[in-house]
Amino acid sequence: MATHRFPVLVSEDFSGRYTGRLVDDEQDPSVPLVGTGGSMREVLLQLKEYLVWSYEREPWRSSPDFHDPKLVEFRVDVRPEYRVKGRVYPCDESVSLRVACVHGRQESGMLVGALPVLGIQFYYYESKALRGLVTTYVQESLKSHTPQQLSRYLPSKSLVLEEIVVTDSKRRFTTKPDSPELRNLRVVADPLGSDAMRLSFSRAHTRERKVAELTQLLSTERANVLLVGDTGVGKTSVLVDSVRNVERDARERARDNPEPSNLSHKIWVTSAGRLIAGMKYLGQWQERCELIIEELARIDGVLAVEKLLDLMRTGGASENDSIAAFLLPFIERGEIRIVAEATPAELDACRRLLPGFVSNFRVLHIPTFTDAEALAALKAYCATIERNSTARIDSEVRAVVCGLFRRFLPYEGFPGKTVNFTSRLYEIARTKSLKEIGKDLVISEFVKLTGLPEIFLRDEVTLDEQDVRAFFETEVIGQPEACRAATSAVLTFKAGLNDPGRPLGVLLFTGPTGVGKTELARTLARFFFGEAELSERFVRLDMSEYALPGSAERLIAKAYGEASEFINRMRRQPLAVVLLDEIEKADESVFDVLLSIFDEGRLTDRFGSTTYFSSALIMMTSNLGSSKGDPLGFGMGETSNTSYDRAAQTFFRPEFYNRIDTVLSFRSLDRESVRRIVEKELTALMTREGLKKRDIKLSWSQNLVNHLAHQGFSSRLGARPLQRTIESRIVAPLASYLNREQALRRATLHLDLDENDQLLVAAI
Repeated sequence: MATHRFPVLVSEDFSGRYTGRLVDDEQDPSVPLVGTGGSMREVLLQLKEYLVWSYEREPWRSSPDFHDPKLVEFRVDVRPEYRVKGRVYPCDESVSLRVACVHGRQESGMLVGALPVLGIQFYYYESKALRGLVTTYVQESLKSHTPQQLSRYLPSKSLVLEEIVVTDSKRRFTTKPDSPELRNLRVVADPLGSDAMRLSFSRAHTRERKVAELTQLLSTERANVLLVGDTGVGKTSVLVDSVRNVERDARERARDNPEPSNLSHKIWVTSAGRLIAGMKYLGQWQERCELIIEELARIDGVLAVEKLLDLMRTGGASENDSIAAFLLPFIERGEIRIVAEATPAELDACRRLLPGFVSNFRVLHIPTFTDAEALAALKAYCATIERNSTARIDSEVRAVVCGLFRRFLPYEGFPGKTVNFTSRLYEIARTKSLKEIGKDLVISEFVKLTGLPEIFLRDEVTLDEQDVRAFFETEVIGQPEACRAATSAVLTFKAGLNDPGRPLGVLLFTGPTGVGKTELARTLARFFFGEAELSERFVRLDMSEYALPGSAERLIAKAYGEASEFINRMRRQPLAVVLLDEIEKADESVFDVLLSIFDEGRLTDRFGSTTYFSSALIMMTSNLGSSKGDPLGFGMGETSNTSYDRAAQTFFRPEFYNRIDTVLSFRSLDRESVRRIVEKELTALMTREGLKKRDIKLSWSQNLVNHLAHQGFSSRLGARPLQRTIESRIVAPLASYLNREQALRRATLHLDLDENDQLLVAAI
């Protein structure tokens, strides 16, 4: 018995997917062995199963010669270029890539390095040469790449170096003596009827009729079945309960006729990624699928696929080269039976991408729960947990859970999210030795989940209109009409009067630049999501970057059909404030995409994946109409709001303009507003670390405020230059003063101007 240790580089992308790459593969280092999945454990399990299978098939295979692996990252500058008709057009700027390198030594003592993402492995003699070699190999490998091609090598969210241990034993697969051996099937699939799988899913409470229908289709009619329903409605739970019935019936029949096929698990669950994991040569995954089909036929088994659409997106460059296209003739001949899951949007995409494939399936719709059914299912689930738990949750609190999800996360399917959320409540109760799960615990955990402050979650807490308006007027100075509109949006959301099928609000801000349009968007994000990290809840898109034809597709997806960063952020956190800056600069096709978002609160790509915007507040800024009416200096006059409205109505198509809830025209700033902005910025200085840690306060003269207001305001740019003016005229001299007075603590510094308009600092 031999033990083999394989270093594996595991990366997590920003959509939460994991990819594992074998660092040292003696068969072909240029094509690293790759596994993908929704968790690190799943990826490592895929790779380990392949390695176990590989040693079974090739017992002469040697152990990897890569010892003491260590992970380091280097920054390498790569200059992208275009090649047109044999000519090279280099880009003006280089791209700085963060490249993962795993280095170690061989048994002989030779130093060895690997760049798993690029499939490069090399030897070297001195440690100090590693950085230079990595730079050389990366630049050589990525030479002639366009910016779009280089984007595939941008940094992942995280990188971890893991290890897979494989024991080379003769008894690698354990099957019953009277069961046929299922070597290939066990590598890529798990028996859905096993105890471990059944314990991973809750029972399909209140879905008994659907379970019976699916059992009939699988056992009696022997059909291919497609379970169709929204995400979270319990499709997998229905399948698991049905499998329990199918295999129980098979065991009962086996008592009289104990054939080997009747003693094996009947239904095996897999995914498209697992079917091709480890397959790097042409025809390999097709050969594996044929072997799996043969093994399923021996046991009269069924292959369960987690997501039908993935079968059409995996395996080749197009749908006609995919796993689904390969399996189609086998399905038509009845050589394999498949049960799969899909959402309604994914079903439409499947019919569009490969029309003849879905026609071989019997569609079983799993409807969305009504409020009463959701409560009944949650009650049954809680009763199951409470058999082994001392904590209890009463009907009123269960209703609070369902109500919160219905109100604030309406796109989350029932009972999926509520079941997961309730499980966490019981786990917290167990950890804290709580006997009762109350409303306070539910709300505190929901705050962590959504980021919404408690003021929106508790009906007994009221919002005072004057207080809300005062908050916005303090943050956004000189724009009372805009603050009233923001207050109205907040109160509508608090009262629950917003349309659940549309975004929380679609607002258009017009007016001259530098008067507070972007600041109001940020302030709304702070008010709505003060309990969450603002950077994750505030999504800003510069629409001038989407001005070229084809920008609509780039807004939705990256190359190779992957979701764009904007879509990934909205899928990770649908409760957000979205700012579309300078909307008038976007391409016409982008407006068509936004129409769907404004009207239905969701966006579905060509693969059937839906992104929800019904919990997002969408704001657009525009400078339309400002060029004609800009005042020559602040306080010299007011620009008519009508001119901005007229410019917006003229520019936007009627069907687009009519889907905007509110159009707000920001006024030009007057002298008093600019002075208030100066005082606000000076007050914000006291929150900076250098002053806070020394407990130093600031005061200032009105002469200083007037001077900064005059110097920092531009009739063309509004208050935008004010920040630069304060940095140069106040922050820089103040920093010099504090560096000279290192011992100064717990003091108040008064700021004024001397006769030369230079900053004068005095400790008082």
